[in-house]
Amino acid sequence: MTAAVYRFIREEEGATALEYGLLAALIAGVIIAAVTTLGPVVSNTFNTIANSMSAAAS
Repeated sequence: MTAAVYRFIREEEGATALEYGLLAALIAGVIIAAVTTLGPVVSNTFNTIANSMSAAAS
């Protein structure tokens, strides 16, 4: 029983999986923040381009 507890304490594979999970969550958070911040700016840019193309076509 003691050997099993000692092996469990020394096991590092679970820690690696946890680290990858935290890294993925951090990256997802950064992407969400960037899209939320830049979304209206990109939308306005595309609307301006669409309006300019409509005006040029008529």
